[in-house]
Amino acid sequence: MSEQRSEALATQVARIRESGILGRSHGLARLFDYLADPARGGRTQREADVAQDVFGRELDLSGDASVRVYVHRLRKKLDDFYAGPGASEPHRLVIPVGEYRLDVTEVSAEVVAVATKTRPRWLWPAVAAATLLLAANAGAWWWVAQEAAPSRELARTAASPLWAGIGRDRPVIVVVGDYYIFGDTDYGDGPKRMIRAFEINSPADLDAWLMDNPQLQGRYIDLDTYYTPVGATLALREIMPLVRQSAGGIDRVRVITASHLTPDLMKSADIVYVGYLSALRMLQEPVFERSRFAIGSTYDELIDRKTGQSFVSGAGTASGDRPNRDYGYLARFQGPAGNHFIIVAGNRDIGVMQMAEVATDPGALARLKIQGEGAVEALYEVDGVGRTALGAKPVIAAR
Repeated sequence: MSEQRSEALATQVARIRESGILGRSHGLARLFDYLADPARGGRTQREADVAQDVFGRELDLSGDASVRVYVHRLRKKLDDFYAGPGASEPHRLVIPVGEYRLDVTEVSAEVVAVATKTRPRWLWPAVAAATLLLAANAGAWWWVAQEAAPSRELARTAASPLWAGIGRDRPVIVVVGDYYIFGDTDYGDGPKRMIRAFEINSPADLDAWLMDNPQLQGRYIDLDTYYTPVGATLALREIMPLVRQSAGGIDRVRVITASHLTPDLMKSADIVYVGYLSALRMLQEPVFERSRFAIGSTYDELIDRKTGQSFVSGAGTASGDRPNRDYGYLARFQGPAGNHFIIVAGNRDIGVMQMAEVATDPGALARLKIQGEGAVEALYEVDGVGRTALGAKPVIAAR
């Protein structure tokens, strides 16, 4: 990369950081810093390297879309910046499709001129004054951009009707949906494959099922193994800063999987569930006994009890770059013990990931028009490509 292009890239990197457009997402910030590192010189990185260096995880080639999801979100943030506050910039940062690197492109003078004319006259003295202020307080501005602004946004979201009261009188337990899997030995020496069956959710369930089907004794075995979908893990990362803010500190927040939730815990704490609808386990009854919706013939289907309309997710069969549609579910209600429940869920990955974004976005929550601290639930239609969510719109909101 030439010296001139390197300088232009560094300038735009600084503009993005100063703008605060990346918000409070630590994952996006880490990815941006990684790709913007001058040591990489704009060279494309391997997906596996990004997964390891940025997120500290080994890439699961069988379907781990976490890196691609974050790259898509970062690309969208860059587009938002150059469509708004950065519209008059002479250069723009881009992430070339199919690559993991930052590049800089020059904007034509005509485009910059059009963008410049749309700025109100009073803005330029303000920009000049702000530039002087930033030059004099560069260190303070960096601290404000990284800490104070995200904290203010978190506080604003925590005060929204959806989150109000969470962690106020009780500690908070974040429950992540998980699944029990067992082994199929095919009557051999060890497991040949792993099985997930919706009616078998624990070693005890497997034992009971084998007692009812003695001819299968010796074929299916307990592996003491559970798994959490990638989408639930990414949604958890999005939700946790807000939960800590609402609870008043990390010491008042505990994270467990749904397989470890007990009736006592459901009474003694405020509960925030993050995961697939099919992984609610013990929470399924309290969620759907009061819901406008019912589970259909599979967990990929929700039925509106009021109208009979069916909403079926197509994300379960999605692959590659094929467009698909999922559904996300957001709910808040009060338990018999007076504690609060918040459900951030989806049929599949893109549904739950998009609901995490909605649940942490003050603007999206305001559009739900939640009144007070009463019960509310909303169903969202989520469009995506493969396992990447592209956006969501509310289908039904019931209060």
